[in-house]
Amino acid sequence: MTISVTDKTAIVGVGNTEFSKNSGVSELSLAVEAIRIALDDAGLKPGDVDGLCTFTMDSSDEIEVARALGCNDLTFYSRVPYGGGAATGTLHQAVMAVATGMATTVVCYRALNGRSGHRFSGGVSGDIITADAMHWGWYTPYGLMTPASWVAMFTQRYMHLSGCTRDALFEVAWTTRNHAANNPAAFFHNRTFDRAEYDSQKKICDPLTLYDCCQESDGGSAVVITTAERARDLRQPGVLVKGVAQCAARDMEQMTSFYREEIAAIPEMDIAAGQAYAQCGLTPDDIDAAVIYDAFTPIVLWQLESWGFCKYGEAADFVLDGGLRLDGRLPTNTHGGQLSEAYVHGINGIVEAARLVRGTSVNQPKKSVQHALVTSGVGVPTGGALLGAMT
Repeated sequence: MTISVTDKTAIVGVGNTEFSKNSGVSELSLAVEAIRIALDDAGLKPGDVDGLCTFTMDSSDEIEVARALGCNDLTFYSRVPYGGGAATGTLHQAVMAVATGMATTVVCYRALNGRSGHRFSGGVSGDIITADAMHWGWYTPYGLMTPASWVAMFTQRYMHLSGCTRDALFEVAWTTRNHAANNPAAFFHNRTFDRAEYDSQKKICDPLTLYDCCQESDGGSAVVITTAERARDLRQPGVLVKGVAQCAARDMEQMTSFYREEIAAIPEMDIAAGQAYAQCGLTPDDIDAAVIYDAFTPIVLWQLESWGFCKYGEAADFVLDGGLRLDGRLPTNTHGGQLSEAYVHGINGIVEAARLVRGTSVNQPKKSVQHALVTSGVGVPTGGALLGAMT
């Protein structure tokens, strides 16, 4: 028997810390601050929280977070692996816990000093452990040591198959930066660029240059999930979780998928999208805005195809037609994304998706946003969620 979770839970509070390149505080402090902001947004207290969910990569132990916050007893706690792939995975865990009565109020959080502390651009050479040695051993000898190098490899393949050019990558980067320029919380507030500046940036790994890559940020983000019934009595309009899904597809391998016959594909996102739509009966035509995981510009293109906004190989045309802009078919990453607001492994994306449905984004589209999509990272086990307004 399948238990439906559609419309049983809602996001009732969201919070971000300041985003910077040197927070000057511990990651635990960032986590606690983000959660306090989210609870205050909801009109809740730490004592109302009985569940916490974060990333396996997060350094802030949930028990220490609960103690620092002043929570009471926890009846649910969980962690989701695989970096950016865990963003909506935390929401997936929270929704299941609340919908089944295992918890009443769950907070999903992520905090990191991604610039002043551990920098992901430094690669994996110092992080290889026994459990990971098998897959790292296949491609590190060839210089594939960083996320940028892994994504660049299957971007080249995708461009070869689809005819996509750097024009489409520029459009993703430029549109996202323009959104950030109007967001006072974004690192690139009031800082736009043109094509000449984009083209002049240093090459990171062909075809990716600097502005095709996300930031390294210090900061934290949190969202609060409770029952849809309880949400009606809280401070903010609840944002319903219509559908949420995750998938680790057959024969996947972290970031490179070299076991598969075709590396320029993300079937795990295709599957998660199909499941999320099926849960609630929504279709791509119902989605008014999106927050699409943008650690790198090309991965936005692939996800547009996975979620059905265009067919395989047609995402470049979609974005070049202005599809991601505020007046386009699918206003996307209206906060500036990880490219231009901050890189917090996608939890700040859930914050923005909830704001879009509430109608409180700093770049709120003129058309009504009844439903929004938010996704997790690609190349790893991943997923996404469909959010909707309460009626």
